[in-house]
Amino acid sequence: MKEVSFEQIKNLGITPAECVEWASEVIKNKNNYVLPHKISIKYGDNCYFNTMPSYVPEKNLFGVKVVSRIPKREPALQGDILLYNSETGDMLTFMDGTWITAWRTAAVAAITVNALKKPDAKSISIIGLGNIARAFVLCIDSIYKQKDITVKILAYKNQHELFAERFKEYKNIHFEVYTDTKELIRESDVIVSCVTAKDDLFADESDFNKGVLVVPVMTRGFQNCDLAFDKIFCDDIPHISEFKYFKQYKSVTEMTDVLNNDMFVRDKNERILAYNIGISVQDVFFASKILEKLKMMESVNISKFWV
Repeated sequence: MKEVSFEQIKNLGITPAECVEWASEVIKNKNNYVLPHKISIKYGDNCYFNTMPSYVPEKNLFGVKVVSRIPKREPALQGDILLYNSETGDMLTFMDGTWITAWRTAAVAAITVNALKKPDAKSISIIGLGNIARAFVLCIDSIYKQKDITVKILAYKNQHELFAERFKEYKNIHFEVYTDTKELIRESDVIVSCVTAKDDLFADESDFNKGVLVVPVMTRGFQNCDLAFDKIFCDDIPHISEFKYFKQYKSVTEMTDVLNNDMFVRDKNERILAYNIGISVQDVFFASKILEKLKMMESVNISKFWV
């Protein structure tokens, strides 16, 4: 069994484009995997502890991701991944899930935006400017092949300044800063929310334009859109089947059906909500790719080492 740390993963130099490629592969092949409902324990002040198993037959792998949010911890959101060989039952790795959680979440959000935004969308708005938001910008930039992107961000403390500073070398990414949430939403074609805790609503249903795409990475704050919007998209229907308004949704479609349908076209006037809340098979798949890279690197290092 190999233990893999955050630093080991970070030092592999995995690119945003690779993350998008891996996430796309899982979305397209989702129906080949086994992914039971997650078990969630919620307690205290926005604390939770989730356990999520999954099975990837094509790779002879099964794995479990454990993710928790503890506000008093730094970082508050943290994950761990256990990976097993499904034929032998051997444990292959105990892997830190922090890097994978941020990057696969961001990659899935970027894929979703690219697939579901209306054709004439002129900008992307982001609420919540932590690591997932940063990774999202890098992933969408890799999809757009470094074309010009206007990113509207909501000011919060000094996070908007740090966010813009992070991308100062990216001359194709242009930032606009808003101080009012409702104003930002009213002027948005695409809204990506990476806020990890939200007890109230971001805006009234009437504040959302025709044709808007809302991607609540952490799901909170947009419950009033559930019944008002024209279509709901998700990564896995069973995973959202217990949402309060699920039985009243006008339309529900999985992203696997979008990515596998070359003829998919979205109506430019439809308001769309994308609840890609995260499925552990993404984490397990990423973990397997990382393990492959580590083995390859070790092989190269051994072959070059002579005394």
